[in-house]
Amino acid sequence: MTKFSANLSMLFLEVPFLERFGAAKKAGFHGVEYVSPYEFGAEEIAKLLSEHQLEQVLFNLPAGDWGKGERGIACHPDRVEEFRAGVDKAITYAKALQCPQVNCLAGIVPTDVSAADARATLVSNLRFAAERLQAAGILLLLEPINHYDIPGFCVTKSAQGISIMDEVGSANLKLQYDIYHMQRMEGELANTAQKLLPRIAHIQLADNPGRNEPGTGEINYPFLFAHLARIGYAGWIGCEYKPKGGTNAGLGWMKGLS
Repeated sequence: MTKFSANLSMLFLEVPFLERFGAAKKAGFHGVEYVSPYEFGAEEIAKLLSEHQLEQVLFNLPAGDWGKGERGIACHPDRVEEFRAGVDKAITYAKALQCPQVNCLAGIVPTDVSAADARATLVSNLRFAAERLQAAGILLLLEPINHYDIPGFCVTKSAQGISIMDEVGSANLKLQYDIYHMQRMEGELANTAQKLLPRIAHIQLADNPGRNEPGTGEINYPFLFAHLARIGYAGWIGCEYKPKGGTNAGLGWMKGLS
C-alpha cells in the first residue's frame, strides 16, 4: 500500500497551519510533513499529532531566514555554528514529535563563496549532523532541488547528491528524492529511482509544469506509482505540490492508491 503524507506547508493553505493537521486527517492522510515546525512549540504540535492520530514523517533542519529567501545554510562557511545549533534544535523537536528523519536543505551558494568551498562546508556540516542525529536515533536526508525554482542552489541533481553522500561517508545519510525537482533537472525518473533505491529514504511529488497535483502535467504518475511498488519502495511519498484549485478538490488522483 502506497503511503502518502500531506505537506502542510503547501496543502490545506485554506486554514491556519495548526488547523491543517485535522484537515489532513479528514482528507484521508495518515502522515504529515512540512518545511519547519520551529515557529510553534513542540508540545503543541505533538498534541495535534496525537489527537488526529497522525505520524510525523519529516521536517527540515533550520534553514535560515525563509522570509528573506534563504533556503538552507549548510553550504555557508560563515554560518557553521548556526547550522550546528540548528541540528540540536531539530533533535529536540524530532524527539518530541517522534519524527524518524529530518531533511537538510543545502542552501543557495553565497556569491562570494566558491563552489568548492561551499561543497566542502556542506560535507563537513553533513558529517557533523549525521553523527549527532545518529546518536539520537534520527536519520538525516539530503535533497537535490532544481535550479529553476531556486537559482544557485548548492545540490541540484541526484548524482551530485550521491557524490556528496559518499564523501560524507555516513550510513546515517540518505537521499530525499523529489520527483518534481528531478524531472526538471534530469528526467529518467523510473530508472534513477530503481538504481538509487537503496540510497533513497523519502520521496516527494508534484507534477510538471506548474508543480501542481499528479495528473495536471507531463509525469506518468500511475506508471511511476506502480513502478515504485514493483521495485520495493516502502517509504512515505510526500505530497509537496501547489493545488491547482482547492486542496480537497484536487485529491482525486489519490483514490485507490493510499
